[in-house]
Amino acid sequence: MTSAPGRRSSIFTRLLRHGFTDPSAAERLLDSDGLAAVRDDPVLLDALGQTADPDLALLGLVRLLEAQDGPTAHQELLDTLIAAKPLRDRLLGVLGASEALADHLARHPSDWQALVTYEPRDLHPGVQEFARGLADAGDPVALRVAYRRCLLSIAARDVCGTIEVAETAAELADLATATLRAALALAQADAPEDAALCRLAVIAMGKCGGHELNYVSDVDVIFVGEAAGGADEDKALRAATRLASHLMRICSETTVEGSIWPVDANLRPEGRNGPLVRTLASHLAYYQRWAKTWEFQALLKARPVAGDLALGEEYVAAVQPLVWQAAERENFVADVQKMRRRVVENIPAAEIDRQLKLGPGGLRDVEFAVQLLQLVHGRADASLRSGTTLDALKALAAGGYVGRADAAQLDDAYRFLRSMEHRIQLHRLRRTHLVPEGETDLRRLARSLGLRTEPVTTLTREWKRHASVVRRLHEKLFYRPLLDAVAALAPGEARLSAEAARERMVALGYADPAAALRHLEALASGVTRKAAIQRTLLPVLLGWFADSADPDAGLLNFRKVSDALGKTPWYLRLLRDEGAAAENLARVLSAGRLAPDLLMRAPEAVALLGDGDGGGLTPRSRASLEQEVLAAVRRADNATQGVTAARGVRRREMFRTSAADIVGSYGTESQPAEADQGALVDLVGGAVSDLTAATLAGTLRAVVREGWGDTLPTRFAVIGMGRFGGHELGYGSDADVLFVHEPRDGADEREAAEAANKVVAEMRRLLQAPSADPPLLIDAGLRPEGKSGPLVRTLKSYEAYYRRWSLVWERHALLRAEPVAGDEELGRRFTELIDPLRYPAEGLDEEAVREIRRLKARMESERLPRGADPKLHAKLGPGGLSDVEWTVQLLQLRHAAREPGLRTTRTREALAAARAAGLISEEDACILDEAWVLATRVRNAVMLVRGRAGDTFPTAPRELGAVGRYLGYGPGHAGDMLDAYRRTARRARGVVEELFYGGS
Repeated sequence: MTSAPGRRSSIFTRLLRHGFTDPSAAERLLDSDGLAAVRDDPVLLDALGQTADPDLALLGLVRLLEAQDGPTAHQELLDTLIAAKPLRDRLLGVLGASEALADHLARHPSDWQALVTYEPRDLHPGVQEFARGLADAGDPVALRVAYRRCLLSIAARDVCGTIEVAETAAELADLATATLRAALALAQADAPEDAALCRLAVIAMGKCGGHELNYVSDVDVIFVGEAAGGADEDKALRAATRLASHLMRICSETTVEGSIWPVDANLRPEGRNGPLVRTLASHLAYYQRWAKTWEFQALLKARPVAGDLALGEEYVAAVQPLVWQAAERENFVADVQKMRRRVVENIPAAEIDRQLKLGPGGLRDVEFAVQLLQLVHGRADASLRSGTTLDALKALAAGGYVGRADAAQLDDAYRFLRSMEHRIQLHRLRRTHLVPEGETDLRRLARSLGLRTEPVTTLTREWKRHASVVRRLHEKLFYRPLLDAVAALAPGEARLSAEAARERMVALGYADPAAALRHLEALASGVTRKAAIQRTLLPVLLGWFADSADPDAGLLNFRKVSDALGKTPWYLRLLRDEGAAAENLARVLSAGRLAPDLLMRAPEAVALLGDGDGGGLTPRSRASLEQEVLAAVRRADNATQGVTAARGVRRREMFRTSAADIVGSYGTESQPAEADQGALVDLVGGAVSDLTAATLAGTLRAVVREGWGDTLPTRFAVIGMGRFGGHELGYGSDADVLFVHEPRDGADEREAAEAANKVVAEMRRLLQAPSADPPLLIDAGLRPEGKSGPLVRTLKSYEAYYRRWSLVWERHALLRAEPVAGDEELGRRFTELIDPLRYPAEGLDEEAVREIRRLKARMESERLPRGADPKLHAKLGPGGLSDVEWTVQLLQLRHAAREPGLRTTRTREALAAARAAGLISEEDACILDEAWVLATRVRNAVMLVRGRAGDTFPTAPRELGAVGRYLGYGPGHAGDMLDAYRRTARRARGVVEELFYGGS
């Protein structure tokens, strides 16, 4: 039938106004024969316009009418639709929200009758009502049809707002319970002899057990079996296993009517590797001996739902005491720390921002936070033992374990996110937790949630707002009540008891909860503005401290910094307002001793941690550092003041570098940890080496100015050696140097030599003098003749010595020589002098190679500390720094004359050049580079954690854990870290054996 142009234009406009996105298609459907009798009825159009997707609802209605069995049934549906508002709202609401249920109705056109009745008893059906709805299903296919019919009624009440999201989830769980019972009955009917042999209980877990199921979700279960009537236990368990397997197939297998949902029994002891059915005694034996913390967390939601309910109740009664003792387990703190971290590694990067369940600010954040608080406090407070997330959250708030305002916001956010999840799944009845990307899908989703004005924009804004609330509160949930426990509360507010606060601090990893609570009280009590800001900051900071290996140290250090800077107006403002400052500070204060010690000597350096004008954490260039140091020296009244200023700059910049290293290693909420470990090593080595060079330049200037004015009677240069010359200094490294001078024209050589020696002596004295700043030790042990030789030589003396007396080890050491301070021209000439020695034109003869190998072997046997595990010694052990460096340096001595790329003082750069020149395979080069980077990182970690240099892993558990966190290993994985180090070093040693000792 064709509409007149004027009428068509009018209908087209009305359809647009009622929310149709394809008015032309809708008009054709309205003009179809099936709707001819009601096409002009305004009631129908208004009702369609109220649905989530009017186009989808209209199409579903036409399909349902076409599927009716004859004119009578067709007319009955139309008449009821127009006359009965409850049916109209329910039926069209479902058709506009769920394509899958529209398909069901088209296949089973009489099932719309299930939506007609609207009695009070129909509004909140339970297990018994759903069981009646499934009672006539005599086979798995019929069970699927009956299940969908029941699901249809739940969806109708849901989309019409008759029930809210928690009631919907509870009804879905009740329907699942009735379905499991029906499936078990079918399985037992098929195998009555098996049913007679055993008692089988089905325990619901997860969301089904918690009475908060989704529309489409795996139904997690555990099966418990016992022999019946004196039957043999083994035979009974085999029979129970067959019944349980059949039940799972009935629910999970796909038939012409699809599947119901997968039944997942992987939460059972030993997971998929364990027996499907166990006796109660077997379950208890496993939980008492082998179970992990997450398994007790899962048992929070255990609920008997089908089969032998008496056996199911016995099971729950037996395991519940174990659940509430989980917080007393030895590894509970480490397990909690692992579980508190969001598990996002397995989410594809393209999906993480669309994840409702696992993404940041998602449903899992709320559920885990609530469950962990239940585990901590539920052993002493039975009111917290609900398996339902929102009920448990309400109980936590009532008991003062969670702030009431926080709980209310979290409840609201969780309900919104669960509603989104429900409506997304309802559309096609598919298991998904991803927010759709298409405009049509987003529009339908928004309208289904009642967002009708700019639906897509409003939905996105509301979703992000609620996710942000969850992100902000999910950590705060743990910590806000701790502050309330030590601060004044508003009338009517509940507070944590002292014991509950202590329990929570222990659960979060604090070894001395009493001291930690005293720190909180000192920081947050009172009515001052400072205390108010601290109460805002501390919940978040405490979470970051708990994420470290030593939360106690983090909190103590924060109190020290706050006490030192508490009256400084910018300090708390920086932490409150600068996005990165607070988290950076928390990471730095809890990562070990070095960075906090550096900060405590000048707490104002905390400004470097912000995003603003403090320069951030990017290490400064050598030129910039020298400019600042030399300017400070010029302003000083004497050498002591000048060097004190230079050492102050060094301390501040050492803090900047260590903070950048820690933050890069740990990562932050907005910036993941640096994946390139070599980049962090290069950052530290370059920054500390530049800083040492600038400090020496300033010290040299200060000493010369005080003793000789502007000009020393001799030109003077400092040559960096070892790691210093290689730009590879660590936090605890000495400065290996050579001193060279050349008397100026007309100067007396003896006076020049005396002046040069005085300069060196005074530099060493001033840089090592007791001070609040860390000393800089100067080591000239690599000079000609070693400690027996003069401390300073002229350039001519070096030339004469190297021409006549130089040994292989001295040429070897000169590979790392690079001018770092003093007279640039003299430094350049020194470099020209030594280049032929360290890059010999003819390479090395075999005797020289043998000598280098002998020296290396002697060093390995003599210098390794007594009692040290060689395999874990980062410097001298197999595959450690020495192995890699000597291998690379042997290649340089043999080939640098012909390969210019090898003429570098830097290990990694030389290794890359050797690979490019074909002197080492790419695989071997990568193995050596990985080992060198890891060993360097271990030494840096030890210094950061212990505050003193070391070449081996610490033995104290907390220190070892802190090294592990720095290297990227989570709590409880120190053993994995040590195994990985041994593997890496073992592979490197294999390459060293071949390249260094193999005569290649």
